[in-house]
Amino acid sequence: MHHRLAPKKHGFWYKVYLFYVDLDEMDLLSRKFRWLGHNRFNLFNFRDRDHLQLPKDQPDQQKTVREHLTTYLAEKDIVLGNGRVMLLTNLAVLGYNFNPVSFYFCYDENQEPLCAVAEISNTFREMKMFFIGKQDLHGDRFRQRAQKYFYVSPFTDLDTFFDFNLQIPTENLDIKIDDYDQEGKRFFISTLKGQRKGLTNGNLLRCFFSIPLIPLRVMILIHWQAFLLWKKNLSFHKKASNRNLQKDVYKPYQ
Repeated sequence: MHHRLAPKKHGFWYKVYLFYVDLDEMDLLSRKFRWLGHNRFNLFNFRDRDHLQLPKDQPDQQKTVREHLTTYLAEKDIVLGNGRVMLLTNLAVLGYNFNPVSFYFCYDENQEPLCAVAEISNTFREMKMFFIGKQDLHGDRFRQRAQKYFYVSPFTDLDTFFDFNLQIPTENLDIKIDDYDQEGKRFFISTLKGQRKGLTNGNLLRCFFSIPLIPLRVMILIHWQAFLLWKKNLSFHKKASNRNLQKDVYKPYQ
């Protein structure tokens, strides 16, 4: 659910599905399930290149997401070691993928939560990582407010704040990311809720036919909602504007 409170009200909600996978099990899962591939074409395909790649390693396409993430976390003084990384994301469907946001939930070798990382992408295929450390873990939720400095929506200033409220997924999913302005006033609410279902060949087919080509659908709906906001005469920020406020961007748009 997305609900814009200001400067004009605008809301919508859509049904989606996501995958919650252990990064170390991707090869195993691709062998086990007929409709799931790892870096190879299938009905659903997890591609390492769709996620975090550190700028200094580009165009190195050989490293896995976990290897890139391990390096990224080391820069934050987090030693991942043999700890587990669970990724909440969507997979490429028939070769096409787009994820507005993916979430890494990282655990140490004793299965204790270490941190969370939000991987946010825009329609220019740029990406920015937001690190949320253990000091921001309250019960089963990672909580943090971080200045955005990223071009996500042409109708939102670049120096506003993301307020992350991420419950560690269990049988239920409950994630919130709200937006706050410079004065600390909330102007945008977004929530993601769901229930866990087992990964089976049958469920993969049910997901595909229930919402066909979901990544493409997400991209189309983003542009449709942008058109509706434009019709409401909201202020529009061009991508080329305020480059100085677009910081720490991975895969920058050329």
